[in-house]
Amino acid sequence: MHRRTPRLPPWLGRDLRLLFTGRALRSLSLGYLNVIAPIYLVALGYSALRIGVVFTAGSLGSMVLTALVGLVADRVGRKPLLVFLGLLTATSGLLFALSPSFGVLLVAAAAGTVGRGGGAGAGGAFGPYFPAEQALIAELSGDRNRTSAFGIVSLIGVLAGAAGSLVATFPSVAHRAFGIATITGERMLFLLTVVLGVVMATIILPVHERERAPRAPGAPRLGSSTRRMLPRFLITNATNGLAVGMLGPVVVYWFHVRYGASAAQLGGLYFLANLAAAPSNLLAARFARWLGAVRAVVIARSTSVVLLAAVALMPNFWLAGILFLLRTQVNSLSGPIRQSFLMGVVDEADRSTAAGLSNLPLQALSSAGPTIAGQLMQTVWLELPLMLAAALQGVNAGLYYLFFRNVKPPEEG
Repeated sequence: MHRRTPRLPPWLGRDLRLLFTGRALRSLSLGYLNVIAPIYLVALGYSALRIGVVFTAGSLGSMVLTALVGLVADRVGRKPLLVFLGLLTATSGLLFALSPSFGVLLVAAAAGTVGRGGGAGAGGAFGPYFPAEQALIAELSGDRNRTSAFGIVSLIGVLAGAAGSLVATFPSVAHRAFGIATITGERMLFLLTVVLGVVMATIILPVHERERAPRAPGAPRLGSSTRRMLPRFLITNATNGLAVGMLGPVVVYWFHVRYGASAAQLGGLYFLANLAAAPSNLLAARFARWLGAVRAVVIARSTSVVLLAAVALMPNFWLAGILFLLRTQVNSLSGPIRQSFLMGVVDEADRSTAAGLSNLPLQALSSAGPTIAGQLMQTVWLELPLMLAAALQGVNAGLYYLFFRNVKPPEEG
């Protein structure tokens, strides 16, 4: 008796699978970079403030590149920009591996948007890849399957990110097993980023992108739905921007300083955090159908705010780690829903532009987050950035409900 091989849904074609593979490789690299980069900078002797400046450079680079990709992709195509960004990632990894110079590290962080992976559970769903990739996924999956597609790609991202978090333990393991200097092991992982960046660029080449009809002469740059919705996304993302900047790799640094957590411990924690996020991403489409997209986002975000504030108050690494895992699981539930909702309520021809522009306030304000967080940790209170991030994300949840409670994407109409 032969077992029947499970078949993939008919809408999940080759092009979507290639995009998902690209997300997996990007999330793999972010999974270890978000852990080793802060610790690598500590090993090089940089202060909390200088480390914050490096990640601010990554945020600024991400902001500029995200805006450019968003503005250009709808005109020249999304695929060529994904190829270019893969090669830029490879260049960044090479610079990190070859030079400890602060100036070079700033350039490398800006070019590779290091620190802009969105943290544990985000699955690489941030940065300049986002506008082009998001629009292509929405185009290839259609309205009916759009939220499911974003849930699957986020699931793939967090699982790959979990594997990357395990890869982050390589320097410690190599040191104990073979006597390799820890900093040498970290540089080897930056070289691995070079390889992954080249592969990310290569696998996008066969993806088919639908040719878009040119706009009529004198037609508005953006469609009516996009013009109506975009200001609301700009405001909600602005409230979230500074909070996001105070999280990400800054949380790794906080765990390292607050509890003395090692790279191996943090790698293990982020591995578990990504695993915890996996079922949330898979269930996102069902959650959105049950409650409606807007209500699902608000409930998930509000719960994660409470858990984040609690993390900052825990007396030891293990209690903080458990709450961090719960927070990651709840917070990840809203990611695919928010991405799909944006793609559903703007004009199809404007999807990359909307994704890029709507994230500009988030990128701009989050670029200041690491430097502010580093300064606050160093001079005021180590836990203050986490508490501020929780408060700002609480405001974000309230505004999201206020602006979108009466807006429905096509699949809910």
